[in-house]
Amino acid sequence: MADTRLTADDVTRLLSDPSSSNRAETAGKLARQFEGGALTAAERRMAEDIFRLFAKDVEVQVRQALASNLKETPLIPHDLARVLAGDVDEVALPILEYSSVLNDQDLLEIVRSHANTKMEAIARRKEVSEEVSGALVETGGEEVVATLISNVGAQMSDASLERAIDRFGDSERVQLPMVQRPRLPATVAEKLVDKVSENLRAALVSRHDINPDLAANLILAGREKATLTYAITSSEEEVERLIVQLADRQRLTPSIILRALCMGDLKFFEYALAHRSGIPVVNARMLIHDSGDLGFQGIYRKAGLPDPFYPAMLAAVTVAQEMDYDGRENDRPRYARRMIERILTQYGDLGVNFENDDLDYLVAKMGQLPSDITGHE
Repeated sequence: MADTRLTADDVTRLLSDPSSSNRAETAGKLARQFEGGALTAAERRMAEDIFRLFAKDVEVQVRQALASNLKETPLIPHDLARVLAGDVDEVALPILEYSSVLNDQDLLEIVRSHANTKMEAIARRKEVSEEVSGALVETGGEEVVATLISNVGAQMSDASLERAIDRFGDSERVQLPMVQRPRLPATVAEKLVDKVSENLRAALVSRHDINPDLAANLILAGREKATLTYAITSSEEEVERLIVQLADRQRLTPSIILRALCMGDLKFFEYALAHRSGIPVVNARMLIHDSGDLGFQGIYRKAGLPDPFYPAMLAAVTVAQEMDYDGRENDRPRYARRMIERILTQYGDLGVNFENDDLDYLVAKMGQLPSDITGHE
């Protein structure tokens, strides 16, 4: 058989040769020749017919050679790609991972009817649509989901990411790539942090040198800070969904609301008070930013926030309207530092002294203050 041309004699010789190794070698050679685009239209049609015969060969070796050499060519017929994708793993996996000929419907059929090995190959594809990702998350095992989340070319909806946490949130194989995703919605981050924190809580409480209450406080502070790190760069729609999720999980606490303010996240603060007050966010904003104290005092009381936090939140709202980030490196920590300094001044005027200006310390201490120190009715 010529190295670069396919003839009728070659076809006759191939079909009459009983050697499986020769068929496999010929399949690979013809597939490479086909991929290289050196065949005429007539020769290409002949090659496709031969490929269909190879795809039915009883020897896996032959079908495997065909698939491995055709996996990346966009020229193979769709029906042939489907046949190879449905074959045994040795044949199907290269096609499932690399072939651009397969469409979403083909991939979804494989996901719904085949084992994890094939789903893992699909999860490794250069591009995976949201629909296919959703099916993989719903159907695949832990390794499939971890592989999918690790794939930066996999488009994943917020719902799929949340479902992945619901199914495998306790798995470090899923947690690590999830944290490393280029974009992680705040609602997903909050769920993920919660999963990680529960493991950390168990580890801390099991140590005899750490008081369980202290361990719980450490976990709470870490969870709140991690949640707000994602929230501050989220859209209004994402923040609103996060607020609802936090409230449903009893985690829309005064401390996380104050932390958001101290980090300059007015958006989170506004949606939090709106939700706790049961009013539209537009109304909440008008009350929060009222030029007098009555509007803020009214929504604060309706939101059911504790009196000891009132001076801090009133000061923080006032300062947030006056300050902005300076645009230099580490401007957010500097902003928070200036904010806390102003908050501490408010408590100093009330005769309340704090031993340091760390935000975690400040939040913890404010929770211990008596309600009558504010003069807020």
